[in-house]
Amino acid sequence: MTGIAASRMRGGPSPAALLHDDLTHVELTWVDKRIENWVRFGTHAHEQILDRRRRVLSFHPGRIFAFVRWASNDFGTIISRIDIVRAVARGEAYQTLPFVRPGGDILLKIEGWPKVERVLQAIDVIERLGIDPEAVSPDHWRHVHNRLTAGHEPRTYTLEHHRAFLLRRRAEP
Repeated sequence: MTGIAASRMRGGPSPAALLHDDLTHVELTWVDKRIENWVRFGTHAHEQILDRRRRVLSFHPGRIFAFVRWASNDFGTIISRIDIVRAVARGEAYQTLPFVRPGGDILLKIEGWPKVERVLQAIDVIERLGIDPEAVSPDHWRHVHNRLTAGHEPRTYTLEHHRAFLLRRRAEP
């Protein structure tokens, strides 16, 4: 079995998405009431439709996106998860996660619907401020991950936090 065929059996992107490029590829699947993998936010560079239930979104290095995975069987939900990931450049260190090739810098990893719902609500609050969640400080997503993992309330991202992040980023060499 070739590497490409083995990748397809494991749920990886299609052969066209395995080209040697600098993009991070995310395979999305939608089987109503069974499997729902989707991107909540993030600007993709390319979209490839595999069939009516699957497609691949590709992201440039440095782009941040939220990848939501939900699946159920006859007995109920079996996975509910959100990852906020920064796409990495070729040669950069990364963590692996299912359906994301090669992987990415995972800023937030939350499992279980109550916590996933809290992250989705935090994203909604940021959008209501008029801020693109992709433009939020990566440290904020790490903060939300750490606080929810510890069972605490994360601080709300504010316009003041965002302005400070943008000024800090502009001052960096």
